[in-house]
Amino acid sequence: VIHSALCRVTLTRHRSLRKSLRDRGQLSQFWKAHRLDMVQYTQDCSLFGEANEPLINYLDVSYFGQISIGTPPQNFTVIFDTGSSNLWVPSIYCTSKACTKHARFQPSRSSTYQPLGLPISIQYGTGSLTGIVGSDQVTVSRMTVCNQPFAESVSEPGKAFQDSEFDGILGLAYPSLAVDGVTPVFDNMMAQDLVELPIFSVYMSANPDSSLGGEVLFGGFDPSRFLGTLRWVPVTVQGYWQIQLDNVQVGGTVAFCADGCQAIVDTGTSLLTAIPIFLQYVVDCSRLSSMPIVTFTINGIPYVLSAEAYTLMEQSDGMDICLSGFQGMDIAPPAGPLWILGDVFIRQYYSVFDRGNNRVGFAPAAP
Repeated sequence: VIHSALCRVTLTRHRSLRKSLRDRGQLSQFWKAHRLDMVQYTQDCSLFGEANEPLINYLDVSYFGQISIGTPPQNFTVIFDTGSSNLWVPSIYCTSKACTKHARFQPSRSSTYQPLGLPISIQYGTGSLTGIVGSDQVTVSRMTVCNQPFAESVSEPGKAFQDSEFDGILGLAYPSLAVDGVTPVFDNMMAQDLVELPIFSVYMSANPDSSLGGEVLFGGFDPSRFLGTLRWVPVTVQGYWQIQLDNVQVGGTVAFCADGCQAIVDTGTSLLTAIPIFLQYVVDCSRLSSMPIVTFTINGIPYVLSAEAYTLMEQSDGMDICLSGFQGMDIAPPAGPLWILGDVFIRQYYSVFDRGNNRVGFAPAAP
């Protein structure tokens, strides 16, 4: 399964934006600026409009990887995001405060750059960007994708991206989700025969002290990263990596999704997004052992999350704070509301994204 054409990209785990804002005493200001309720962590759905994904989830995203664009290479830190399909980085011509605090692409310094001149606007809930589409070679680990179209942001209004530790986003969802019909990076990897298998896989370490935060493998999967065998689940709609949930059980009893519902597997979302919210945002750390097990039944197979798995523990002013890994949100695409299986789920279950067979594979992640 691991082939010579497999490309391994190391993910580093950074301190989350939420922790950084809290340490600087700026978290409550961020919540208020984006009209968010701190207690229940619900959101004003009128903010979203045609958004692909609410940006507030990026507060907790802490898994980033490195890519380069152009000749000679210009380096960027990106989120490898299965919840969107476009590649974008800030442009040197962007004067928004968010851009000036991040690496910016300089097209005049790349001998392989081609201007395409297509205007683009991408919405991420509370954050947005506008720019133009150019084309250049994009290097991911040792793999170079030729003639890859990408967005160069020239405006990133507001504060949404200002404090993020990532420069841009590399989308790994289906082409139908790509704004302006731009060909996604992985589709070009397949078209240019850079990967032996039309598969990529994601491992995220559950150990915050591990030197390896995780990795994305393009072209196959790594059996040393999981236990047992992969269980395959068909993709139901080829936009997001969307699958069918049989039900959701809390403490062994079906509590939600009794008649089945749709979910997406999203590396760009830190939490598990549920409709409706059923766990409080802040939980008592001393009660973890008495909190219920949550089970997602997918294609007849139970995927179990303990309270320790779905709770994020942080320290603030020397005190332990436990935050629920569940978040309530209303996202209702044409097919109806979606559950989002984010990093909380992926840390426990190694995830394989198979474009050749339009399916997702899960197996318990190796400790």
